[in-house]
Amino acid sequence: MKRTALLALTASSILALSVPAYADTLNEALAEAYRTNPTLQAARAQLRATDENVAIEKADGRPSVTGSAALTEVLIQNSTSFFAPARSLSAGVDLGVPIYSGGAVKNSIRAAEQRVEAGRADLRGTESAIFSQVVAAYMDVLRGEALVGLSANQVQVLEVNLRATSDRFEIGDLTRTDVAQSQSRLALARGDLRSAQAGLIQARESYIQLVGSAPGELEPPPPLPGLPDDPRMAVDIALDNNPDLIAARERAQAAGYDIDVAGATRLPRVSAFAGYDYQNFLGSVPDSPTGPSPQTADASSAGLTLSIPIFQGGRPAALQRQAQARASAALDQVIAAERDVIAQVRAAYATYSAALAIIDSSREAVAAAELSLEGVRAENSIGNRTVLDVLNAEQELLLARVDLVTARRNAYVAGFSLLAAMGRAEARDLGIEGGALYDPLANYDRVSDRWSDWASDPEPEAAGTRTVDIPAADAEIGNVYGPMIEPGQN
Repeated sequence: MKRTALLALTASSILALSVPAYADTLNEALAEAYRTNPTLQAARAQLRATDENVAIEKADGRPSVTGSAALTEVLIQNSTSFFAPARSLSAGVDLGVPIYSGGAVKNSIRAAEQRVEAGRADLRGTESAIFSQVVAAYMDVLRGEALVGLSANQVQVLEVNLRATSDRFEIGDLTRTDVAQSQSRLALARGDLRSAQAGLIQARESYIQLVGSAPGELEPPPPLPGLPDDPRMAVDIALDNNPDLIAARERAQAAGYDIDVAGATRLPRVSAFAGYDYQNFLGSVPDSPTGPSPQTADASSAGLTLSIPIFQGGRPAALQRQAQARASAALDQVIAAERDVIAQVRAAYATYSAALAIIDSSREAVAAAELSLEGVRAENSIGNRTVLDVLNAEQELLLARVDLVTARRNAYVAGFSLLAAMGRAEARDLGIEGGALYDPLANYDRVSDRWSDWASDPEPEAAGTRTVDIPAADAEIGNVYGPMIEPGQN
């Protein structure tokens, strides 16, 4: 009867591991992180700051208007100035229009635009990095729940086993050694359960940190889209789409424009000017012997200015050499980024392929361990196997199930990391729902051609959400929970 109860408990636990639960989804977790993660929000704000560099550089090529005014009171009059005013009010307006600056403004604008493109690629990279972390946290929670369930099941099985062993010891069928072995395995299983619970709490806290809310009963994740068939295909896609590599290329191109900007400091500059000045002596000019003196005066002027640098102490050449060195560094950084991308893609593909192979072998190991445990228990019931044999078979089955759960988690995370390295793990690729996606072009179009000196934005405030009010995570799991779907499963 006790052996039947033990088998029933094991069967019910296996059934619980195979029944899917439906609650929070990976898409919902990604969508919430997309809206509220402070790291991602900060990256968007940083890109908006980079957008302003284009407007700043454009301002150097636009007209400028300057007004001035002064009120002067003469405290001690020059003894020889018989008709000098005692006070005056003056005002003037000056207009300056840059005409030619040696290409400095044009190339500065081009460099700023390239750095905006690099900033957009950086934002894409931050987005895919956050998503990769969210996926890993999501899968860690699922794995943690599965491991807690397996460990709790093992504790229950060993408790039943200990009671059965103790009963058989009471009737003289087993020895005290058999009871001690059962007690030892149960104590170890309880310790493993505590460790699994601590790991689950840590995984849930990481989920809260990234997503901004506590995980509920998580559903198995959907299949990963667009995984490549071989590493060569993955590398080819990554070389065209990886955001870090794109950002490095854009910065290298911007550095090329910086060379022309530095060289422009040795070229002539031409600008137009116009001005108007007005003075009012406020009735302080004494009348002359011939009649009243004028109390107001005005003047206007316009013209062109030409500035030709002749010698600047070697500064232009130094600036240009500096820009050339930085451009050379940027070109090598492109190659370094390319190497990193290739290594990341190949490593992720290898990890993903290995995890899939481990899944297959772990399935076989679980099936074999289940069959072995059934046989050992049957043989133990007729005296051909010891209690230690049963305990070892139960431990082997547990380890095989743990390996299978871990391999499924590793395969999914590696597959998503592969997509991220290929530049295909962003909101636009994953079908994130829950509102419009962030459009970096909207802010650029809003600010890049503004002329107003007073068109500032509202006071800054944090866009990410805090987690201080979310209760601390625990290690509780539902009565039923689902296995993790494998990366290529439909």
